[in-house]
Amino acid sequence: MARWSLQGRVAVVTGAARGVGALLARKLAARGARIALVGLEPDELEKVAAALPTESAHWHADVTDHEAMSRVAREVGERFGTVDIVVANAGVATGGPFVDSDESAWRRVIEVNLLGSVTTARAFLPALIESRGYLLQIASLASITPAPMMTAYCASKSGVEAFAHSLRAEVGHQGVRVGVGYLSWTDTDMVRGADQDEVMRDLRGRLPWPTNRTYPLGPAVDRIVAGIERRSFHVYGQWWLRGMQSVRGHLPGIIGRVGEREMRHFAPRLAASGGVRGLVGAGGAADEKARAEG
Repeated sequence: MARWSLQGRVAVVTGAARGVGALLARKLAARGARIALVGLEPDELEKVAAALPTESAHWHADVTDHEAMSRVAREVGERFGTVDIVVANAGVATGGPFVDSDESAWRRVIEVNLLGSVTTARAFLPALIESRGYLLQIASLASITPAPMMTAYCASKSGVEAFAHSLRAEVGHQGVRVGVGYLSWTDTDMVRGADQDEVMRDLRGRLPWPTNRTYPLGPAVDRIVAGIERRSFHVYGQWWLRGMQSVRGHLPGIIGRVGEREMRHFAPRLAASGGVRGLVGAGGAADEKARAEG
């Protein structure tokens, strides 16, 4: 479909302090959008906002807090007058065998990635209905295919994909378009944090090409921006992810067989290392710090 001009549009980006969110804010602003940044790191958000070439503001809020996000939605509307685009990008991750997983970290992944996206949509949907705007839910390759050692992340991203598809059917007649953005392993603090665990890194390295690569952030975000300009139902951060949709029905069986072999291979190292503990990466550390202080 024809491109939607971003000039003067108001875009809300959650998880905007770093990684995908921060770069997306810069690229949207470069196309003339005004930006509302939401996240848990006020100092980092302020740095991102200060570097933007268009009007911007930032809000410190936990996307799982309904009252906080309702306040943010109200204040964004008061500040900018409208909301045209909302990108539900905030996310955290943990890894390792489920049986040995940290229960609070596992639960937090579901809370932030799934319930936080739902809370974001609930807060901003009235404004998007008014503007006939666009909601983009950032999902993942993990919503297309299951993976061992990633139970929480896969569950959360599968959930937000299903939520976004369901919501699209509800609000389309009101002029709101809902898209899902898919990313494979992309060079962010989250992925680099996961790679600090040797078993997780080596397990990923044994995946078949192209799923075993880490992809540069810039081209992936360029694809997201193009998807926003088209108000697309599906946005793919890497070109090959589109093809995964046609074979996704076969993937659970394949991953089940291959995963059993790989877990047997890594079992001795997992027993020795104890596996990943807590949330990974700088964003995960920020989330844990915010909850400890809050």
